[in-house]
Amino acid sequence: MTNIIVLFSKIEDAKNIRNLLVRRGFTVPAVCTTGAQALASANGLGDGIIVCGYKYPDMMFSELHDCLPSHFEMLLVASQRVWSEYGREGVVCVTMPLKVHELLDTLEMMSAEIERRRKKRKSRPRERTEEEKKILQEAKTLLMERNSMSEEEAHRYIQKCSMDSGTNLVETAEMILSMMSF
Repeated sequence: MTNIIVLFSKIEDAKNIRNLLVRRGFTVPAVCTTGAQALASANGLGDGIIVCGYKYPDMMFSELHDCLPSHFEMLLVASQRVWSEYGREGVVCVTMPLKVHELLDTLEMMSAEIERRRKKRKSRPRERTEEEKKILQEAKTLLMERNSMSEEEAHRYIQKCSMDSGTNLVETAEMILSMMSF
């Protein structure tokens, strides 16, 4: 579930929004009244959404948006006048007077998008370090020299051994290097 930070200059407003969101099943780990509190909370969480008004004692929403970690989205609750005057790209807005269904629908949409990005990020294979790349290249070079293989054949051989032994490519390359280097 997506973390939601609620930020309004009046604590009563913030608590009312939090209570509404919690009743509807959202996770709200922080309720804040200043931009600095919201930033501290956001930096301690993986990703999420800040639901906020446009002005706080220490900054405006635009300043907060500029300082937010890249994994956080902003949902601004403001009047149409404020939005048309100060609106900016990358900020989603729900206009006042606040309609509960609009707020909840917008949060659902934003949460779904964050969840989609999270899954995409996790499914992406991790990059090998330079040292791991070097080990793989050394094993391929050794196989190519000793067994007259092409680079593609050497790579396929390491892949097959990796799958057969249940180890990752780098571990298999290390085993090949240790076995063939004597």
